[in-house]
Amino acid sequence: MSDPARLAKLRFRAWHRGTREMDYICGCFFDRFHGDWSEAQLAWFEMLLGEEDPDVMGWAMGTGEVPAHLAGEQMVSFQRLDYVNTSR
Repeated sequence: MSDPARLAKLRFRAWHRGTREMDYICGCFFDRFHGDWSEAQLAWFEMLLGEEDPDVMGWAMGTGEVPAHLAGEQMVSFQRLDYVNTSR
């Protein structure tokens, strides 16, 4: 398990992106999956949170080209999440 302070910081950043849409996209994804994430997956999410909101929204919706450093299984999971119903 990761440091509780780190998780709290990530959760806050995920839910306070600047727009309600991005709060739901990043916040719901974090809340739904972070408990199962490895250290590498947490680092990936930290990188994602460092990106610009319009880019992240485009990647989430599948309308933007995902950069190589964020491409992979976790991005596929990010794109698949139903942002209305966050259950699997």
